[in-house]
Amino acid sequence: MLVTARAARGSRVLYAAMAAVLGALGALPLAAQTPPATLLQQAVAQRTANAGLPLNELKAGAPERYTVKPGDTLWGLSATFLARPWRWPELWGMNLQNIRNPHLIYPGQVLLLEKQDGRATLRLAAPVVDIPAEGPTVRLSPRIRVEATPDAALPALKSSMIDAFLNEPVVVDDSSLQTAARIVAAQDSRVLLTQGDRAYALGSRGSPLVDDPLQPQQAFRVLRNATPLKDPVSGEVLGFEAQYIGRALLVRGESVQTTTGADGKAAPEVTPATIDIVAAREEIRVGDRLLPEPALTLRSYVPRAPGAAIEARVVSVYGNALANAGQNQVVVVNRGTRDGLESGHMLAILTDGARLSDKTDPARTALKLPDERKGLLMVFRPFERLSYALVLEATQGVRVGDRLVNPR
Repeated sequence: MLVTARAARGSRVLYAAMAAVLGALGALPLAAQTPPATLLQQAVAQRTANAGLPLNELKAGAPERYTVKPGDTLWGLSATFLARPWRWPELWGMNLQNIRNPHLIYPGQVLLLEKQDGRATLRLAAPVVDIPAEGPTVRLSPRIRVEATPDAALPALKSSMIDAFLNEPVVVDDSSLQTAARIVAAQDSRVLLTQGDRAYALGSRGSPLVDDPLQPQQAFRVLRNATPLKDPVSGEVLGFEAQYIGRALLVRGESVQTTTGADGKAAPEVTPATIDIVAAREEIRVGDRLLPEPALTLRSYVPRAPGAAIEARVVSVYGNALANAGQNQVVVVNRGTRDGLESGHMLAILTDGARLSDKTDPARTALKLPDERKGLLMVFRPFERLSYALVLEATQGVRVGDRLVNPR
């Protein structure tokens, strides 16, 4: 095929523009793109796309040019450009024409921050195109070119910070753990068990551990102790946190046989179920409890402020002997699904202002200093009355009793 250099240049520019659009869309048809955001978030993004973002909403020192790197997250990008990163729909709206889906941003893309008339917009930089100089007609031949595909689209948060907690902490009521299946014996009369050991267990009355033909490989979490989680204000027990100590697989179900004793009377004889310990955080003992392991679910977190006002408190810090939580640690919150909390909801962490007397006033008027924000957390696993949350920012240690409110 013969084309002129000018035509070739025009074709290549058009191809580069198409490639940029396809890259921003994840190389999927436009009709297949469904932004993983609520209607309200889409409305906020559209409003920002139309008007731009006020400059006072930008973070001080926000870069005018930023190249997305492997390991970046949407939360990190929002924190790079915005004073309030939980308002990520506005960051999306600043770039709505280029990025139809905020969860399809890839390493290597370049973001440009532009400011005009007191407003800011964000866009993808056009890819660098090698445009040949004017010259004689050249011959172009079709050929196949193989290139490495870009890294996966950026996640909202690094899942490694949360994955370890999705199956470990378990909120139960005390009766559930007391009636759960239990380990009753070990091989060779061992007292302590660890990974690779075999043990024997019995289910509760009316719920024996039996083989399930629909689940050829039944897995159980091994749990111990049910620590009460109390509301720091009312003292009410909101639930019990069971300590995760390992994982076991069912090898054979339990059974009951009738035997004849020395007195000639028939009596039932129970053969416990056989389990193999496949993971152990610490030594497992006879008497530890077994609860079925939940099915693995893939979760996508969309950090956002709650739609309604939330007043909550930190109930506990996850982990043994921890008094304070810092960034990337997990805490328990005294609100759950019944209070409207959902996975992805952001809450600001406040430290109570001190109470003191006015030393400059002879009457010694009592004063209550304002509560000051000292961090930000995101709910990632809500239960009915309690939730687990990840501390994303912390300028001071997060303590039991700290107040939590909607971020402003």
